[in-house]
Amino acid sequence: MPILSMFYGIIVRMYFADNKQHHVPHIHVEYGDDKAVFSIADGKMLAGNFPNNKTRLVQAWIEIRREELNADWQLAVNGEEVFKIDPLK
Repeated sequence: MPILSMFYGIIVRMYFADNKQHHVPHIHVEYGDDKAVFSIADGKMLAGNFPNNKTRLVQAWIEIRREELNADWQLAVNGEEVFKIDPLK
């Protein structure tokens, strides 16, 4: 489960070949003990619990980095190495 990015204490990961459970392109995020899954297409939380202020940061980052996330998703689904993505600044 490669780490794509880290910002404001949030760790963003994308699993290889992870298109079965949530059926849409998505990322996994962690902040302390909180974990959640977010859709790349619209930034909606698909599973888990995440603090509201950190959720807004993740959603803003997804909006800014959507093209890169979609490119990494295609690589991950094919079992290929993904690229790091710049953090939210």
